[in-house]
Amino acid sequence: MGEEETKVSEEATKTADEEGKVGEEEPESAAAKNTVTIEDAGPCKKKVIIEIPEETIKSATDKQYGELRKDALVPGFRKGRAPRRLLEKRFGKDTKEAIKLKLLAEASESAIKDNKLQTLGEPDVDYEKIEMPGEGPMKFDFEVEVRPGFELPKLEGIPVTRTKLDVADEQVDREIERMQRLSGIWTPRGDAAVELNDQIIADVTLKTEDAEAQEQLGEIQIYVRRSGFVGGIPVEKLDELLTGAKAGDRKQTTVELSKTFFKEQYRGKKVDISIEIKDIKWLKPAEVDAGFFERLGVEDQDELRERIQDRLQSQLEQQSRTEMTEQIFKYLLDNTNFDLPLDIVGQQAETVLRRQYMNLLSRGLSREQIEEQMEQLRASSEKDAKEQLKTFFIMDKVGDKLEIEVTEEEINGRIAQLALHQGQRPERMREEMARDGSLAQFRLEVRQSKCIAKMLESAAITEVDPPKEAEKSKKAAKKPAKKTAKKADSTEKKESKKSKTTAEKKTEE
Repeated sequence: MGEEETKVSEEATKTADEEGKVGEEEPESAAAKNTVTIEDAGPCKKKVIIEIPEETIKSATDKQYGELRKDALVPGFRKGRAPRRLLEKRFGKDTKEAIKLKLLAEASESAIKDNKLQTLGEPDVDYEKIEMPGEGPMKFDFEVEVRPGFELPKLEGIPVTRTKLDVADEQVDREIERMQRLSGIWTPRGDAAVELNDQIIADVTLKTEDAEAQEQLGEIQIYVRRSGFVGGIPVEKLDELLTGAKAGDRKQTTVELSKTFFKEQYRGKKVDISIEIKDIKWLKPAEVDAGFFERLGVEDQDELRERIQDRLQSQLEQQSRTEMTEQIFKYLLDNTNFDLPLDIVGQQAETVLRRQYMNLLSRGLSREQIEEQMEQLRASSEKDAKEQLKTFFIMDKVGDKLEIEVTEEEINGRIAQLALHQGQRPERMREEMARDGSLAQFRLEVRQSKCIAKMLESAAITEVDPPKEAEKSKKAAKKPAKKTAKKADSTEKKESKKSKTTAEKKTEE
């Protein structure tokens, strides 16, 4: 190395040493606080405006370059001795971006924590559009969805009625008829036309209003009901569309789905549905004979009725508790007022469905019964979706106020009960729930159940007698015995609607 090069190197080293000493000896000044402003941006939304002081930016920049100098390898300088101006020249762009991202992340997190914002998701910050100024403070803002703010009503002394329920012979008869249908066989109708409650096999085409391609569904099963489903799409008055049709016929309809529909690709859109009927079947109930008893594991009809009696009594007790639970929910909803935006309803729809699924599973319902209930939930109106979400937020706050906690022992105990109903090993069921994400929802369900139990302990419960069947029979007897086909069909539709409404109510928790 020549004399001139040696001199330059020594000067650079001296400069680096001096810069390093300045950085080491200069005490850190008290960090300047960010200026944070919180504004309402709509229901359950807050706009957060943050200004990061110039001192904070300078301090973060000095710290970043101090750390960079320790590890940076620059030709002509020993490790940790490269001058700041050279580091800025070589690494300035990447370092500036790293400093910016760190400052934005820390400022956003601190603003949410310090202002105790109960967020429903991550802050929506567009980092690319924010630039770090050469001098002066750095300003940015973002919107975030937050939990609704509201006051809970009084949780003690909630008025609740409890119905005295006993199993009648007519209920046992209806249960046997239901079991006959479950063991029945779907039998081809041949050339006969479609009737209510039939099953049809059909090729289906779905076409959304903004899609170029059609969705083809081959030979799917469609059940002819007042409110049925075609390829997962709810169709009102499906019975009117299909009743009277024959194999080979094509039926078409258009449905407009709500903005909170559980499948995102269909939300708020019109869907053209084309149904080409291939086959028609009706359900032929099983005969009550020796084979029927053998399949059910009983000796005769007396033993069958006794088992049904015990099971229905247990179900009625559960139904009584469910009815009281619904009254608690109604009381809380009627006495708590807050709004939810549509986007939150849509985003949380799948979570609500999962919670409802776990709720139905915990009641011991069969897979078929659960799927039927879930279809009704998926087709629920925007109002129902909002109500379910409101219930979730209310019950979460109730749990906090009542200081309700859920232990691992309680979770494992509830899972063991479910596993017994489903014929699975508890440890395997827990693993499956952890994998599919339902374990966290199950924990919420257990906590909600404990909240209801706690409120029922102090509730003002009044026992009432069930509606008398005799009164219903008298009213029915006053009606003309003879009905036209049109009136009979109308009555049947009303009963179908009534049955559906009852089923939907039982799932609202």
